[in-house]
Amino acid sequence: MNFPNCGIDLTRPRVMGVLNVTPDSFSDGGRFNSLDTAIEQAEAMVRAGASFIDVGGESTRPGATPVSLTEELDRVCPVVELIKRNLDIVVSVDTSTPEVMVEAVAAGAGLINDVRALQREGAMNTAINLGVPVCLMHMQGVPETMQDNPHYDSVVDVVEDYLLTCSNQLVNGGFDRSKIIIDPGFGFGKTLSHNLQLLNAVDRFSGHGYPVLVGVSRKSMIGSILNKPVDERMIGSVAAATIAAYKGASILRVHDVEETVDAMSVVQALLEE
Repeated sequence: MNFPNCGIDLTRPRVMGVLNVTPDSFSDGGRFNSLDTAIEQAEAMVRAGASFIDVGGESTRPGATPVSLTEELDRVCPVVELIKRNLDIVVSVDTSTPEVMVEAVAAGAGLINDVRALQREGAMNTAINLGVPVCLMHMQGVPETMQDNPHYDSVVDVVEDYLLTCSNQLVNGGFDRSKIIIDPGFGFGKTLSHNLQLLNAVDRFSGHGYPVLVGVSRKSMIGSILNKPVDERMIGSVAAATIAAYKGASILRVHDVEETVDAMSVVQALLEE
């Protein structure tokens, strides 16, 4: 896939490192919300083998409340600019807000990663005008209430239909189909059973020709399976990422970059055999 000033081969699984510049993210809230700590973490993820760094300024964990436009801009844009100035890496901006998309891309972001699949007013037209690759994710409901008894008749069918519909809207608006990534949205309005069904169907999603991004790192689905707190979910997260990659996921969005990069090397060796 072509990103500004570089191309990345997504026929082999790649790792996206998570960099939350928020005080309230579920796993690492508050750890990297200064410029010094953010660039140190970004440098560490690049050394560990990340192909992308995903910078987010609004927590979308279950129960999270929205932030103001000014606050999100102030959190995200200086970090994006600093990373691009110092590191040779594709920076992804994790946002649903059109104004943040514009400013982040101007600062050097090469991928828009939107948990709301460009459904906020003006977001789709903004993405079309900017022209950088986008990742469209499925979410049932909103972060404040999305885990309040989520229900689907068939979670795989519903998520698949939603992602294809959003992708078609984007293409019909003039966006380059080869720049679209899709994400089933693990943990965003899903029970453990829903998440496991989606993980088992990654090959079905990848069969539509779009690269698939999977983000399960340290999430509650891993905690429910292991009965362990956030800081003890690394091995379970890497196991789930390995399954996803073997089933065709192109990008694994993770907190534990080095461990996941090693796992992806094993997956790739097997796929090439």
